[in-house]
Amino acid sequence: MTDTRYLVHGVFWADPQPAAPAAGLPGAGRAALRLQDPAGVFTELALDAGTLLGFRLAAREKRCLGHHKVHGPADRDHVSCPDRAAAARGTQCGPCFAVDDSRLIHDFHRGGYVPPGLRSYLMQPHWLYVATFANGASKVGTAANLRKWHRLAEQGAVVARYVARADDGRVVRVLEDLVTRDAGLPQQVRSAAKAAGLTAPPPAAALDERNSRLAARVRVLLRGAGQEGFEVVDERWLRPALADAACTPAARHAYPHDLGSDAHGFRIASLTTSAS
Repeated sequence: MTDTRYLVHGVFWADPQPAAPAAGLPGAGRAALRLQDPAGVFTELALDAGTLLGFRLAAREKRCLGHHKVHGPADRDHVSCPDRAAAARGTQCGPCFAVDDSRLIHDFHRGGYVPPGLRSYLMQPHWLYVATFANGASKVGTAANLRKWHRLAEQGAVVARYVARADDGRVVRVLEDLVTRDAGLPQQVRSAAKAAGLTAPPPAAALDERNSRLAARVRVLLRGAGQEGFEVVDERWLRPALADAACTPAARHAYPHDLGSDAHGFRIASLTTSAS
């Protein structure tokens, strides 16, 4: 058997939009594990209910996953780390982090410089949402129009609602800061806290009620904000069906082994993700 080593870029959701409940169909949103071989070629391993997944950690130390150059709303290049260095900040080494276009997004609305390709990406419509996770924590966040659904799937929301549609990425980040300042909603929930909450999530109705109440409060705030370039909306995000069982109360416990070393194998019954 050939022993191939991969860099694991994480779980990504392949479908752009799950089926509407009114259609009488289960939610879509197929998940895939994105792998990169030593030659830089990507492979996506489909993850479905019943999939057997086995792997062995080649090394305990995380390696840099490279960086991205953004050329437009749906056009970006992945650049592999030239040194295959250790990851120093999240999934990147220092040099790759320094040249990653996405790091510039957060200062765009404050007048920060962005290259033309990233500016084109940021000038597309954006959505403001309120998301609630399995531990009961909630946050305000933003998603570009082309990643409206994916963003929340990757973050592992249990329930979420869109509260505004903004003309561009500058306006939506002004609104995001406003909601954090005046409504007290944070812009980040730690991945570890999201995952820990899945061992004993509250009833779905309780999380939905909390999310609905917070979203309604944010809409009232936005209507009186005196800002331009957006419209208040009331739209519920549809969770992928594969995540349903993980996000509802059941008898379960945390995985008892250290995933940072050795070999592991299990069968997937349900799947959600917890990117920050």
